[in-house]
Amino acid sequence: MEMTEVFDKLKSLQEVLVEKYDLEKKIVSSPKQLDSQDELLARLKKEYIEKNKSYEEVKSEVERLRAELAEAEASRESGEKNMDNITSHREYEALDKQISEATEKEAAVRKDLQREEKKLAELNESLKADESMISSQEKDLNESKSALSEQIQGYKSQVENLEQQEENIVSVLNGGLKELNQDSETVYKFQRIIQRNSEGIVAVRNGVCTGCQMILPGQFANEVRDGEKILFCPYCSRILFYQEVNEDEAEDYSTLEETGSLADFEDEFADEREDDDIEESENGLDDEKSMSFDD
Repeated sequence: MEMTEVFDKLKSLQEVLVEKYDLEKKIVSSPKQLDSQDELLARLKKEYIEKNKSYEEVKSEVERLRAELAEAEASRESGEKNMDNITSHREYEALDKQISEATEKEAAVRKDLQREEKKLAELNESLKADESMISSQEKDLNESKSALSEQIQGYKSQVENLEQQEENIVSVLNGGLKELNQDSETVYKFQRIIQRNSEGIVAVRNGVCTGCQMILPGQFANEVRDGEKILFCPYCSRILFYQEVNEDEAEDYSTLEETGSLADFEDEFADEREDDDIEESENGLDDEKSMSFDD
């Protein structure tokens, strides 16, 4: 197998891996789409329980007031009935007081009862609305879960198909790498790179890694251009392959060796500074001599 074929296989593997890893992420993240629906349903049920508790409390209060109202009515009716049988002024005063107190209590209790009955009716209507909403939400959630389950199953089927493609490509790649005496861990490293960057093999153009846009050392860029072995970018760890460029494109940085390193530039500037120091020193001596002659 030629190295160019290896690069082509790596590019094919990259396409498979990118799609596979994307689907695997969807399989993991898709259920989270239902979190908001789950939270809404849980909140509705909690509110329903609290409201139902209030309903039961108001219901008990209504029953108590009804009993108290019936007692007040009975006391008033009893006093009114006994009015026909009084034999003394004292009996009249006692019955009149009984009727008056019973009437006042009856009015007050009836007012409280009407208020509580209204509250009970409102709570009852609200509970019915909540029950309907909870039922609707549960139905929607179950339908969403069913649809999501089918979607995830579809994702898993696609992943299985991609894994088969991956296995076939990797098998060919490993065989080719073995023939070329390349690192047996290349494919494993490549897979890890794809998981992080979604791009594991990139071109070198004008001596620049197109993955991280870093200028590569001249000698290293030339080795990539030779294409005799698998090389990883020293900056972003991607696998590199050489790509020809047009003459009118950016300057070719693959000849950086000819221009020298930063240290070379610093040495050159140091030499210039030394020449300047010597010249200044010589000018100083000439000035001193000129002054001595003038004296």
